[in-house]
Amino acid sequence: MSESTTSIEIGRLMDCTDCLEPAEAFALIGNEIRLAILEALFEADDRPVSFSTLHRSVGIRDSAQFNYHLQKLTGHFIRHVDGEGYDFRYAGEKVVRAIVAGSFTERPELEPFLVEGECVDCGGELLAYYQEEHLSIECVSCDRGHGSYDFPPGGLTDRAPSGIADAFDQRVRHLHCLAADGVCPECSGRMQPKIRERTTSNDEPVVEVERSCEQCGHVVTSAVGLQLLDDAEVVTFHRERGIRLDQQPYWTLPWCVCPTYTTVLSRDPYRFEVAIPVDADTMQVRLDSQLEVTDIAILTTS
Repeated sequence: MSESTTSIEIGRLMDCTDCLEPAEAFALIGNEIRLAILEALFEADDRPVSFSTLHRSVGIRDSAQFNYHLQKLTGHFIRHVDGEGYDFRYAGEKVVRAIVAGSFTERPELEPFLVEGECVDCGGELLAYYQEEHLSIECVSCDRGHGSYDFPPGGLTDRAPSGIADAFDQRVRHLHCLAADGVCPECSGRMQPKIRERTTSNDEPVVEVERSCEQCGHVVTSAVGLQLLDDAEVVTFHRERGIRLDQQPYWTLPWCVCPTYTTVLSRDPYRFEVAIPVDADTMQVRLDSQLEVTDIAILTTS
């Protein structure tokens, strides 16, 4: 099947007559009983869940009323499995997970807290700030930013500051791993890298990688070096020198957050070189405009 034919067929699927407008979809779940049904399905030990078990879990005496609301959800948020009961469709599970994560209902506040590592510029202490569902890491002394990414409120639940910092580090790695593979971490749509050059308020030139989803518009932005966190040769380079990259918070690695470790070799097309120093050795990694590694060299300072 040709690429054009595939695109046409996907386009026809997107124009399905059974689709809902966003306002209709939210209206369907804007009811306490329907939300209770979704939550009961989410909390079930096994799925599919039978009608009687689901009815009992929700706790509504009127069977007809329960069935009415159940059928309103069926087709778009849950699905009926013949002979077995009910299970989630993707949209239904996504709604419940957003509620559990606090994305729809919570606006928590958190006092700034110290995190592991020191500023890549001045060596000052680093503080984590949580505002508007984003966690940011900044230097106490010089205000240098070490990354700011979305972090759902549910990530704060039952975690001490050190646990929050660790969860944030793992989330950032996961987001960039998916984005680097061209998959949007929000909707699984296509993402393509774009190079952005800008100047900070201190006239510092900054080169960033911006990956924007073609479908939902979600954007993931990072330093060029962050693309190399899970590169096999970079991981091996550190392991051979007694460092496990998976145990180092990304913000403690200067080449992941500081633009001075990235050199723009050319702009048409873009070519980069990222310097990764460890003790007396420096790994020089060259990347092309698609952020693919093209060459690696290791220099040793005598």
